[in-house]
Amino acid sequence: MSPATDRMFASVLAPSEQTWPAVLWLVRHGESAGNVARTVAESGGLPLIELAQRDVDVPLSTTGTGQARALGRWFKHQPPTGQPTVVFSSPYVRAMQTSALIVEGVQAPHPMVQIVDERLREKEFGILDRLTKAGIVARFPAEAARRQETGKFYYRPPGGESWCDVILRLRSVLDSIQLQYRRGRVLIVAHQVVVLCFRYLLERMNEEQILRIDAEKDVANCSVTTYEFTRDVEHRGEMSLRCYNFVAPLTDASEPVTREPDVPAGGR
Repeated sequence: MSPATDRMFASVLAPSEQTWPAVLWLVRHGESAGNVARTVAESGGLPLIELAQRDVDVPLSTTGTGQARALGRWFKHQPPTGQPTVVFSSPYVRAMQTSALIVEGVQAPHPMVQIVDERLREKEFGILDRLTKAGIVARFPAEAARRQETGKFYYRPPGGESWCDVILRLRSVLDSIQLQYRRGRVLIVAHQVVVLCFRYLLERMNEEQILRIDAEKDVANCSVTTYEFTRDVEHRGEMSLRCYNFVAPLTDASEPVTREPDVPAGGR
């Protein structure tokens, strides 16, 4: 390699070089019509979650719209270093609506970069889509048994994804962010499983650790999970967790905190 190329690679690989954003926020979308429909189906013991559109097209509920507006106002009242410079969103309508309402609420003096990225989409459930736990057991008992045996982390329903599949696509999202938005302030608006899988990657977890966190409580709609860039004693950079499932922006605005899963309890 040429001396110039040697210097470039030395710079890229130097331990002191910051390749991460300054701040990374992970936000689950506001409550959706799908969350509401799932609660109705589960409480009524129904096998199917009734929705009038594709999962990708499910919008926010009235409550979800209020939650997203409250989060936008919360970001607006943060100091400039506490506001995003780039906003990534899942292509699902509920996530894009949440993202748009946050950006509208911040009213930043300079336009934020807004990116819709299909890699941030909801976990795909294949033949189990829209089924409640009771519906899965009734219609696909063999799949219910296979999931029980395999475990939710590795189980892939026919036509769908496992958690590992989601993690694989999120690895490339982090690569893109490191390449293009180092030192930036990045907000990602996506889904419950996506937030958890980002935690798995950023904190170098194993299956047992991330499933323990998942079992404790659902990720709340419009909750904030925050990472900040730090260095260890050897000056190596990493993203350090500052808060998880933070809902004060909602409670301070007297907005309800909702935690309903988007998907069947037996399928997430």
